Amino acid sequence: MLLAMPAPLPPPDLDAAAAYPQVGQVRAALAARDWPALRALVDGQDPHGRTFLVGEAGEAEDIEEFLRDVLAQRPDDALAGALLGSHLIRAGWRIRSSYRAQHVSREQFAQFHDHLRRAEQVLIDVTARHPDDAAAWTQRITNARGLELGQAEARRRYDQLAKHHPHHLPAQASLLQQFCPKWSGTWERAHGFARECADAAPPGAPNAVLVVEAHLEEALDHDNLGKASAHLRGAHVRHEIHQAAQQSVWHPGFRNGWGWVWVRSVFAMAFCLLEEYPAAAQQFAAMGPLGDEAMFGYIGDPAKQFQKFRDKAYAKGGQS
Repeated sequence: MLLAMPAPLPPPDLDAAAAYPQVGQVRAALAARDWPALRALVDGQDPHGRTFLVGEAGEAEDIEEFLRDVLAQRPDDALAGALLGSHLIRAGWRIRSSYRAQHVSREQFAQFHDHLRRAEQVLIDVTARHPDDAAAWTQRITNARGLELGQAEARRRYDQLAKHHPHHLPAQASLLQQFCPKWSGTWERAHGFARECADAAPPGAPNAVLVVEAHLEEALDHDNLGKASAHLRGAHVRHEIHQAAQQSVWHPGFRNGWGWVWVRSVFAMAFCLLEEYPAAAQQFAAMGPLGDEAMFGYIGDPAKQFQKFRDKAYAKGGQS
Protein backbone atom coordinates (compact mmCIF):
# COMPACT_ATOMS: atom_id res chain seq x y z
CA MET A 1 0.00 0.00 0.00
CA LEU A 2 1.43 3.32 -1.03
CA LEU A 3 1.64 5.99 1.67
CA ALA A 4 0.47 9.47 0.74
CA MET A 5 3.21 12.04 0.66
CA PRO A 6 2.63 14.98 3.03
CA ALA A 7 1.44 18.12 1.27
CA PRO A 8 4.29 20.59 0.70
CA LEU A 9 4.24 23.64 2.93
CA PRO A 10 3.35 26.95 1.29
CA PRO A 11 6.10 29.52 0.78
CA PRO A 12 6.88 31.61 3.87
CA ASP A 13 5.23 34.98 4.24
CA LEU A 14 8.15 37.40 4.43
CA ASP A 15 6.00 40.53 4.61
CA ALA A 16 6.59 42.25 7.95
CA ALA A 17 2.90 43.17 8.11
CA ALA A 18 2.03 39.49 8.50
CA ALA A 19 3.96 39.31 11.77
CA TYR A 20 3.41 42.86 12.99
CA PRO A 21 -0.08 44.22 12.17
CA GLN A 22 1.03 47.75 12.99
CA VAL A 23 3.15 47.72 9.82
CA GLY A 24 0.06 47.38 7.65
CA GLN A 25 -1.68 50.10 9.65
CA VAL A 26 1.27 52.46 9.19
CA ARG A 27 1.34 51.75 5.45
CA ALA A 28 -2.38 52.53 5.21
CA ALA A 29 -1.98 55.79 7.16
CA LEU A 30 0.89 56.82 4.90
CA ALA A 31 -1.09 56.00 1.76
CA ALA A 32 -3.97 58.12 3.08
CA ARG A 33 -1.54 60.89 4.10
CA ASP A 34 -3.16 60.71 7.54
CA TRP A 35 -0.50 62.20 9.77
CA PRO A 36 -2.47 62.11 13.08
CA ALA A 37 -3.19 58.39 12.61
CA LEU A 38 0.40 57.66 11.60
CA ARG A 39 1.83 59.49 14.56
CA ALA A 40 -0.56 57.82 17.01
CA LEU A 41 0.44 54.40 15.68
CA VAL A 42 4.19 54.92 15.76
CA ASP A 43 4.46 56.96 18.94
CA GLY A 44 2.30 54.39 20.72
CA GLN A 45 5.09 51.79 20.53
CA ASP A 46 8.11 51.18 22.74
CA PRO A 47 11.49 52.43 21.40
CA HIS A 48 12.21 49.16 19.54
CA GLY A 49 8.79 49.18 17.93
CA ARG A 50 9.06 52.84 17.04
CA THR A 51 12.41 52.29 15.31
CA PHE A 52 11.05 49.20 13.57
CA LEU A 53 8.04 51.08 12.20
CA VAL A 54 10.14 54.08 11.14
CA GLY A 55 12.30 51.68 9.13
CA GLU A 56 9.33 49.93 7.55
CA ALA A 57 7.54 53.19 6.75
CA GLY A 58 10.71 54.54 5.20
CA GLU A 59 10.49 51.83 2.53
CA ALA A 60 7.37 53.45 1.04
CA GLU A 61 7.90 55.29 -2.23
CA ASP A 62 6.75 58.79 -3.20
CA ILE A 63 6.37 60.06 0.35
CA GLU A 64 9.23 62.59 0.48
CA GLU A 65 7.04 65.58 -0.43
CA PHE A 66 4.40 64.60 2.12
CA LEU A 67 6.96 64.21 4.90
CA ARG A 68 8.70 67.47 4.01
CA ASP A 69 5.35 69.27 4.20
CA VAL A 70 4.68 67.76 7.63
CA LEU A 71 8.14 68.72 8.85
CA ALA A 72 7.79 72.24 7.48
CA GLN A 73 4.62 72.67 9.52
CA ARG A 74 6.08 70.91 12.58
CA PRO A 75 9.87 71.50 12.59
CA ASP A 76 10.17 70.10 16.12
CA ASP A 77 8.38 66.84 15.26
CA ALA A 78 10.88 64.04 15.90
CA LEU A 79 8.81 61.44 14.08
CA ALA A 80 8.47 63.49 10.89
CA GLY A 81 12.23 64.01 10.79
CA ALA A 82 13.08 60.40 11.58
CA LEU A 83 10.68 59.16 8.91
CA LEU A 84 12.03 61.53 6.27
CA GLY A 85 15.59 60.52 7.11
CA SER A 86 14.65 56.85 6.97
CA HIS A 87 12.91 57.31 3.61
CA LEU A 88 15.88 59.14 2.05
CA ILE A 89 18.35 56.53 3.29
CA ARG A 90 16.32 53.64 1.91
CA ALA A 91 15.67 55.39 -1.41
CA GLY A 92 19.41 55.99 -1.70
CA TRP A 93 20.23 52.40 -0.83
CA ARG A 94 17.87 51.14 -3.53
CA ILE A 95 19.82 53.22 -6.05
CA ARG A 96 23.14 51.91 -4.74
CA SER A 97 21.87 48.28 -4.69
CA SER A 98 23.15 45.57 -2.37
CA TYR A 99 26.14 44.68 -4.55
CA ARG A 100 29.70 45.07 -3.31
CA ALA A 101 31.26 48.46 -4.07
CA GLN A 102 33.21 47.27 -7.12
CA HIS A 103 29.92 46.46 -8.86
CA VAL A 104 28.28 49.86 -8.21
CA SER A 105 28.62 52.58 -10.85
CA ARG A 106 29.95 56.08 -10.21
CA GLU A 107 26.52 57.55 -11.02
CA GLN A 108 24.83 55.19 -8.56
CA PHE A 109 27.27 56.22 -5.85
CA ALA A 110 26.69 59.92 -6.60
CA GLN A 111 22.92 59.59 -6.23
CA PHE A 112 23.31 57.33 -3.20
CA HIS A 113 25.49 59.84 -1.37
CA ASP A 114 23.21 62.73 -2.35
CA HIS A 115 20.27 60.99 -0.68
CA LEU A 116 22.34 60.18 2.40
CA ARG A 117 23.64 63.72 2.76
CA ARG A 118 20.08 65.06 2.62
CA ALA A 119 19.04 62.50 5.22
CA GLU A 120 21.95 63.54 7.42
CA GLN A 121 20.87 67.18 7.41
CA VAL A 122 17.41 66.21 8.62
CA LEU A 123 18.57 63.68 11.21
CA ILE A 124 21.21 65.95 12.73
CA ASP A 125 18.43 68.40 13.54
CA VAL A 126 16.22 65.66 15.02
CA THR A 127 18.92 64.31 17.34
CA ALA A 128 19.93 67.84 18.38
CA ARG A 129 16.35 68.62 19.39
CA HIS A 130 15.61 65.11 20.71
CA PRO A 131 18.86 63.48 21.90
CA ASP A 132 16.94 60.47 23.26
CA ASP A 133 15.23 59.60 19.96
CA ALA A 134 16.29 56.02 19.28
CA ALA A 135 14.78 55.87 15.79
CA ALA A 136 16.69 58.93 14.55
CA TRP A 137 20.00 57.79 16.07
CA THR A 138 19.55 54.34 14.52
CA GLN A 139 19.13 55.95 11.10
CA ARG A 140 22.25 58.03 11.71
CA ILE A 141 24.27 54.89 12.49
CA THR A 142 23.18 53.40 9.17
CA ASN A 143 23.92 56.70 7.46
CA ALA A 144 27.44 56.80 8.89
CA ARG A 145 28.11 53.47 7.20
CA GLY A 146 26.76 54.60 3.84
CA LEU A 147 28.66 57.90 3.95
CA GLU A 148 31.82 56.04 4.99
CA LEU A 149 32.36 58.23 8.04
CA GLY A 150 34.39 55.52 9.75
CA GLN A 151 34.23 53.14 12.69
CA ALA A 152 34.81 55.77 15.37
CA GLU A 153 31.99 58.05 14.21
CA ALA A 154 29.55 55.16 13.88
CA ARG A 155 30.43 54.03 17.42
CA ARG A 156 30.09 57.60 18.71
CA ARG A 157 26.56 57.75 17.35
CA TYR A 158 25.70 54.42 18.92
CA ASP A 159 27.10 55.53 22.28
CA GLN A 160 24.93 58.65 22.18
CA LEU A 161 21.86 56.44 21.67
CA ALA A 162 22.97 53.91 24.28
CA LYS A 163 23.02 56.60 26.97
CA HIS A 164 19.23 56.52 26.77
CA HIS A 165 18.57 53.04 25.31
CA PRO A 166 21.44 50.68 26.27
CA HIS A 167 20.06 47.53 24.61
CA HIS A 168 18.52 48.94 21.42
CA LEU A 169 18.80 45.97 19.07
CA PRO A 170 18.08 47.77 15.76
CA ALA A 171 20.96 50.16 16.41
CA GLN A 172 23.23 47.33 17.51
CA ALA A 173 22.44 45.36 14.36
CA SER A 174 23.28 48.37 12.20
CA LEU A 175 26.57 48.99 14.00
CA LEU A 176 27.48 45.31 13.71
CA GLN A 177 27.38 45.68 9.92
CA GLN A 178 29.78 48.62 10.21
CA PHE A 179 32.24 46.46 12.13
CA CYS A 180 32.30 43.70 9.49
CA PRO A 181 35.22 43.63 7.01
CA LYS A 182 32.94 44.49 4.06
CA TRP A 183 32.53 47.92 5.67
CA SER A 184 36.23 48.27 6.59
CA GLY A 185 35.94 46.56 9.97
CA THR A 186 37.47 43.33 11.24
CA TRP A 187 36.00 40.01 12.34
CA GLU A 188 37.59 40.52 15.74
CA ARG A 189 35.75 43.79 16.23
CA ALA A 190 32.46 42.42 14.88
CA HIS A 191 32.52 39.40 17.18
CA GLY A 192 33.65 41.49 20.12
CA PHE A 193 30.79 43.95 19.71
CA ALA A 194 28.23 41.16 19.28
CA ARG A 195 29.38 39.47 22.49
CA GLU A 196 29.38 42.83 24.29
CA CYS A 197 25.72 43.37 23.38
CA ALA A 198 24.69 39.81 24.22
CA ASP A 199 26.39 39.76 27.62
CA ALA A 200 24.99 43.14 28.67
CA ALA A 201 21.38 42.37 27.71
CA PRO A 202 18.87 41.00 30.22
CA PRO A 203 18.32 37.20 30.22
CA GLY A 204 15.82 36.19 27.55
CA ALA A 205 16.37 39.36 25.51
CA PRO A 206 16.88 38.88 21.75
CA ASN A 207 20.24 40.69 21.56
CA ALA A 208 22.34 37.51 21.57
CA VAL A 209 21.19 36.94 17.99
CA LEU A 210 23.99 39.34 17.06
CA VAL A 211 26.56 36.70 18.05
CA VAL A 212 24.97 34.31 15.57
CA GLU A 213 24.65 36.94 12.88
CA ALA A 214 28.36 37.80 13.18
CA HIS A 215 29.30 34.14 12.81
CA LEU A 216 26.99 33.76 9.80
CA GLU A 217 28.49 36.87 8.22
CA GLU A 218 31.96 35.35 8.50
CA ALA A 219 30.83 31.88 7.45
CA LEU A 220 28.92 33.08 4.38
CA ASP A 221 31.84 35.27 3.38
CA HIS A 222 33.36 32.03 2.03
CA ASP A 223 30.72 32.14 -0.78
CA ASN A 224 30.32 28.38 -0.38
CA LEU A 225 27.70 26.72 1.82
CA GLY A 226 29.90 23.70 2.47
CA LYS A 227 32.72 25.89 3.75
CA ALA A 228 30.22 28.00 5.68
CA SER A 229 28.85 24.91 7.39
CA ALA A 230 32.35 23.67 8.23
CA HIS A 231 33.23 27.07 9.69
CA LEU A 232 30.19 27.05 11.98
CA ARG A 233 30.86 23.50 13.15
CA GLY A 234 34.15 24.53 14.70
CA ALA A 235 33.99 23.84 18.44
CA HIS A 236 34.38 27.48 19.51
CA VAL A 237 31.80 28.81 17.06
CA ARG A 238 29.28 26.07 17.84
CA HIS A 239 29.68 26.78 21.56
CA GLU A 240 29.05 30.51 21.05
CA ILE A 241 25.92 29.83 18.97
CA HIS A 242 24.56 27.49 21.65
CA GLN A 243 25.37 30.00 24.35
CA ALA A 244 23.56 32.72 22.36
CA ALA A 245 20.51 30.48 22.05
CA GLN A 246 20.56 29.83 25.82
CA GLN A 247 20.57 33.59 26.38
CA SER A 248 17.70 34.26 23.95
CA VAL A 249 15.46 31.87 21.98
CA TRP A 250 16.03 28.92 24.35
CA HIS A 251 15.58 31.05 27.46
CA PRO A 252 12.17 30.77 29.19
CA GLY A 253 12.01 34.56 29.31
CA PHE A 254 12.22 35.00 25.53
CA ARG A 255 9.17 36.70 24.03
CA ASN A 256 8.02 37.15 20.45
CA GLY A 257 8.36 40.94 20.50
CA TRP A 258 9.45 43.35 17.80
CA GLY A 259 11.84 41.66 15.37
CA TRP A 260 11.22 38.16 16.72
CA VAL A 261 10.79 36.59 13.27
CA TRP A 262 14.20 37.90 12.21
CA VAL A 263 15.76 36.56 15.42
CA ARG A 264 14.35 33.07 14.98
CA SER A 265 15.18 33.07 11.25
CA VAL A 266 18.85 33.78 11.98
CA PHE A 267 19.02 30.96 14.51
CA ALA A 268 17.15 28.60 12.16
CA MET A 269 19.68 29.16 9.39
CA ALA A 270 22.61 28.70 11.78
CA PHE A 271 21.23 25.44 13.17
CA CYS A 272 20.65 24.13 9.64
CA LEU A 273 24.24 24.89 8.67
CA LEU A 274 25.37 23.25 11.91
CA GLU A 275 23.29 20.22 10.79
CA GLU A 276 21.39 20.44 14.08
CA TYR A 277 18.06 19.89 12.38
CA PRO A 278 15.80 19.35 15.43
CA ALA A 279 16.95 22.72 16.81
CA ALA A 280 16.39 24.34 13.40
CA ALA A 281 12.95 22.74 13.06
CA GLN A 282 12.02 24.10 16.48
CA GLN A 283 12.71 27.65 15.31
CA PHE A 284 10.89 27.18 12.00
CA ALA A 285 7.89 25.70 13.83
CA ALA A 286 7.81 28.68 16.18
CA MET A 287 7.51 30.96 13.14
CA GLY A 288 4.61 29.01 11.64
CA PRO A 289 3.81 30.44 8.18
CA LEU A 290 6.05 33.46 8.74
CA GLY A 291 9.64 34.07 7.72
CA ASP A 292 12.28 36.76 7.42
CA GLU A 293 14.85 37.36 4.73
CA ALA A 294 17.48 37.48 7.50
CA MET A 295 20.64 36.01 5.98
CA PHE A 296 18.80 33.91 3.40
CA GLY A 297 19.10 36.68 0.83
CA TYR A 298 22.88 36.24 0.93
CA ILE A 299 22.62 32.88 -0.81
CA GLY A 300 19.87 33.45 -3.37
CA ASP A 301 16.18 34.25 -3.51
CA PRO A 302 15.30 34.62 0.20
CA ALA A 303 11.85 33.02 0.05
CA LYS A 304 13.11 30.01 -1.91
CA GLN A 305 16.17 29.58 0.31
CA PHE A 306 14.09 29.91 3.48
CA GLN A 307 11.69 27.26 2.19
CA LYS A 308 14.51 24.94 1.19
CA PHE A 309 16.18 25.19 4.60
CA ARG A 310 12.82 24.77 6.36
CA ASP A 311 11.90 21.69 4.34
CA LYS A 312 15.25 20.12 5.12
CA ALA A 313 14.98 20.93 8.82
CA TYR A 314 11.53 19.36 9.02
CA ALA A 315 12.58 16.29 7.03
CA LYS A 316 15.63 15.66 9.19
CA GLY A 317 14.47 17.17 12.46
CA GLY A 318 11.20 15.34 12.93
CA GLN A 319 8.82 18.31 12.64
CA SER A 320 5.96 18.86 10.20
